[in-house]
Amino acid sequence: MTTRPAPVLEIRDLHKSYGALEVLRGVSITAHKGNVVSLIGSSGSGKSTLLRCANLLEDSQQGDILFEGEPVKWKGTGAARRPADRNQVLRIRTNLSMVFQQFNLWAHMSILQNVMEAPVTVLGEDRAEVETRARDLLEKVGIGDKCDAFPAQLSGGQQQRAAIARALAMQPRALLFDEPTSALDPELQQEVVRVIKDLAAEHRTMILVTHDMRLAADVSDHVVFLHQGLIEEQGPPEAIFGTPRSERLRQFLSATLVA
Repeated sequence: MTTRPAPVLEIRDLHKSYGALEVLRGVSITAHKGNVVSLIGSSGSGKSTLLRCANLLEDSQQGDILFEGEPVKWKGTGAARRPADRNQVLRIRTNLSMVFQQFNLWAHMSILQNVMEAPVTVLGEDRAEVETRARDLLEKVGIGDKCDAFPAQLSGGQQQRAAIARALAMQPRALLFDEPTSALDPELQQEVVRVIKDLAAEHRTMILVTHDMRLAADVSDHVVFLHQGLIEEQGPPEAIFGTPRSERLRQFLSATLVA
């Protein structure tokens, strides 16, 4: 009997507050290797906060985060809780590459330099090897001709594709997308959607926060609907979008799909 490998990322009973405001009130999600998990819900439901806590960009007050079966080590409790091992944090972050809504490219670097920077400076990889990989990745996302351009010279869709190439350059175990298309015009959104669909077809492990229900339905293995910091409903996309059980989810999908 073969044992299934540990999930790439597992979150158990996560709580996160900002002062008296409870943003996450006990959320658990699991992302297995090769699976796409989409987080949907209204603004303020806790989706982006959950993603930032998963990548240890935000400190949570309670709950467990496990990367490939390895639990994050904590010190302190409650509001004083912090990761206890800086090397562990760095290792987890480099293996959970984040793609942000606002691209976050370095304006003073060319697109090629943006993609190369972290593998060279953080991972200490050979510059020539990284450059070859970076050029291949920029070709992969459809902007191989923009290597020498700077972010300000690119459209929003091109910048987001460069940000995806930058995340892939770290050769991460999983990609975390935080609303990757919401800052883009509809035409530019489709450029990014095509890249995300291609990555899903390659069985890349991804956690995707999105307002694009069609994208979530097309690429997800599992969909989680968050409402007021709790999981209201979750399941395969055909169940979530086809036969939702929760009245709140039905209302959300009705409003979203009409919009």
